[in-house]
Amino acid sequence: MVDRLVNSEANARRIGNVEACFGSSGQPLRVPGRVLVGEGVLTKLCRKKSKPRQFFLFNDILVYGNIVITKKKTKGAQLSVSTWYNKQHIIPLETVRLKSLEDDGNLRNGWQIISATKSFAVYAATATEKSEWMAHINKCITDLLAKSGKKAATEHSPVWVPDSDAPVCMHCHKVKFTTLNRRHHCRKCGKVVCGGCSAQKFLLPQMSSKPMRVCDNCYDLLTSGTNVNDDNHNPGPDSLIDQDSSGEDDDDEDDDESDSPVSSNNTTPTGDDQLEPTFYPGNQPLQLSS
Repeated sequence: MVDRLVNSEANARRIGNVEACFGSSGQPLRVPGRVLVGEGVLTKLCRKKSKPRQFFLFNDILVYGNIVITKKKTKGAQLSVSTWYNKQHIIPLETVRLKSLEDDGNLRNGWQIISATKSFAVYAATATEKSEWMAHINKCITDLLAKSGKKAATEHSPVWVPDSDAPVCMHCHKVKFTTLNRRHHCRKCGKVVCGGCSAQKFLLPQMSSKPMRVCDNCYDLLTSGTNVNDDNHNPGPDSLIDQDSSGEDDDDEDDDESDSPVSSNNTTPTGDDQLEPTFYPGNQPLQLSS
């Protein structure tokens, strides 16, 4: 099914359009054997708040980026609107697994995208869209692993606890976070901890080539040789935010004030602006879950 589109003009044109929308800020995406399976907007739960992100599902990678809508007035006083993307992120599908999330208040139709380098939660506009996205992603993962002969990844990065869910350190339960006492996230378990409870760093090869900040509890387990099981130490379904894979302390690239270039004519879309996702013919899973 996907193989039929590998060398098609339509597939080449679609991938070229994605590259063009990211411009010089993105990496080249046209490689032999790659197919664009689908694309659409999902709401991504970042460190401080939910934000719309444009996602592109290929048969071997998942790409997403910030959405920038540029509005300009032409000489004839007409409004010209263009959409482009920045801050491109690429996640190899061979390291990904999905975890469906129960609806929780306003957080509905969500699932976790869990990978070796980056894990976070996303939400679709409807239950049908959630089913479509999860079915297509899972099919791509299954096909990719079967074709490569590789086994599914066993080491995954954690999903970070949102800042708003941790008014005090989750390790010592004493330090209250303020402007001076800032939050830090353990790169192993994803919990929010104070500086005193996360002074150590440890090399987590699947996330970075540099040692990364970990909480005292994870550091003790890691240095003792104890297997720190991701499922046991993940914060759980109520704590679902993106993590920074740069290796720096707590800079979350998705929470920059510079989501779009500094211009009064640039905006970002709201949930009401989200369009239905597009999955291209020839990529359909045999059966979508209801």
